[in-house]
Amino acid sequence: MSEHQSHSGRGDAARGNGRDGGRSGGNRGGRPNAGRASGRGGAPRGGAGGRGGQRQGRPRISGARIVAYDVLRDVVERDAYANLALASRIRDARLDGRDAALATELAAGTLRSLGRLDRIIELAADRSAADIDARTLNVLRIGAHQLLAMRTAAHAAVHESVELQRLVGNERAAGFVNGVLREIGRSTNEEWDARIAETARNADDALAVRTSHPAWVVRALRDALRAEGSEAELDALLDADNASPRVNLALLEGSGITAEELALVEPDTLDAVGPSPIGLELTGGDPGRAIAGAEERAAIPAGLLRVQDQGSQLAALALVRATPVAEGERWLDLCAGPGGKTAILGAEAVVEGATVRANEVSDHRAELVRNSVDGVLALAPDTVTVVSHDGREEEAFGCGREGHELYDRILVDAPCSGLGALRRRPEARWRKQPSDLPELTALQTELIDAAVAHLKPGGVLAYVTCSPHLAETRVGVERALKRHPELRELDAKAAVRAAAREDAQPELPGDQLSAQLWPHRHDTDAMFVSLLTREAR
Repeated sequence: MSEHQSHSGRGDAARGNGRDGGRSGGNRGGRPNAGRASGRGGAPRGGAGGRGGQRQGRPRISGARIVAYDVLRDVVERDAYANLALASRIRDARLDGRDAALATELAAGTLRSLGRLDRIIELAADRSAADIDARTLNVLRIGAHQLLAMRTAAHAAVHESVELQRLVGNERAAGFVNGVLREIGRSTNEEWDARIAETARNADDALAVRTSHPAWVVRALRDALRAEGSEAELDALLDADNASPRVNLALLEGSGITAEELALVEPDTLDAVGPSPIGLELTGGDPGRAIAGAEERAAIPAGLLRVQDQGSQLAALALVRATPVAEGERWLDLCAGPGGKTAILGAEAVVEGATVRANEVSDHRAELVRNSVDGVLALAPDTVTVVSHDGREEEAFGCGREGHELYDRILVDAPCSGLGALRRRPEARWRKQPSDLPELTALQTELIDAAVAHLKPGGVLAYVTCSPHLAETRVGVERALKRHPELRELDAKAAVRAAAREDAQPELPGDQLSAQLWPHRHDTDAMFVSLLTREAR
């Protein structure tokens, strides 16, 4: 579970700590610079830094670029979540499909490349990013992204950036923006990467900046790949983190149609590809419109076709496929928010004759879980029960006067650093530090301890994180096995393969029993799955 998903323990452990600014910057494999404060005590409200629209007599700047600038400022200076800020800004600006797509690429693409862009800007400007006015720095970042990563004509990218600078801030800096971007446009990406390497402190620093990852994240990902004998794939993984992810949908049981059949009904928008048997890739159009159209044309009940990463789908399905299901089983999703895996478990439970209890510590997130299972509850109203408690407390398990409650299958989708979903949440890489891990891993241990105490003999516990960091994956599993001698690890690789499409079996190297999915290899988030069973006595 990433930092944007909910958790069932300490209030701030799984959230970004909001310390984005500072002078460490992307230029040394750390956090990107927020830039020098403008000295105006913060921007006024409104788009483009609050200037209240475009001035008369000036060339019109596209709404997409203004939205991208505002989103970048929301994220870098105000600690907003990029996906939420982007959706809100696009809605407020009433952008149509093409302009919304441009705004998304400008904002998300810039955020993914922030560390590299900052180093290039520093080299081109011959000054530290920390010494550049914050508004001007954000204009330069967007302009540099257009020059280096998009098919925007150089003169257009420079001109739009200069006009954006005049709109949002110090007009005297317009010439500075013009000069820096023209300097950036004189060199190719390969030439800039060579200059980055020449000025780097070491190879890791160069790699971290080139791929816009903090150096500690690069080391953590290398360690995780090395643990399965795949260290040579590090560059491919880092590049995958910076690629725009495809939108995937999950078609739940009870829809009356398979993913392959639905792809034939919707050939222009959906394709049944990827490792999940219930997964579909959106090949074109808006997800909401695609879902509504598919529901209408294929008579799919509302709520059974939903946006969800295929790694997340497989994690939930692996718990169900780990061992044969007996009718009447009781399942628990201990950290259920926002509800994607709960919906899959609920749909599977309807077929298998099981019931699901979904716990979420946050009342707001618990409401999201309820919304996510609406489609399942329409099929079988008593299948899923949603509650809101701390996942380490007895109330989460339904314990009361009736006594100690036990479950046949428990999903612990634990709060984590979210390093496995960096392609979807580009700002997340700058919001975590190694110092955050001890609190997270302590919470993960406490949640596992609580779950083990409520696992039936012979039952299965799935420990899942959206992070490949070894401290949150294998180390946590080994700790659980030592703390609970009654536990035995099952073959999660076999369960994931059993859950996957026959013609898209995921490659899962290494001698560990746990399964680690990867964006560069499986086109999923980097989801970790371990399956533990409690020995019957």
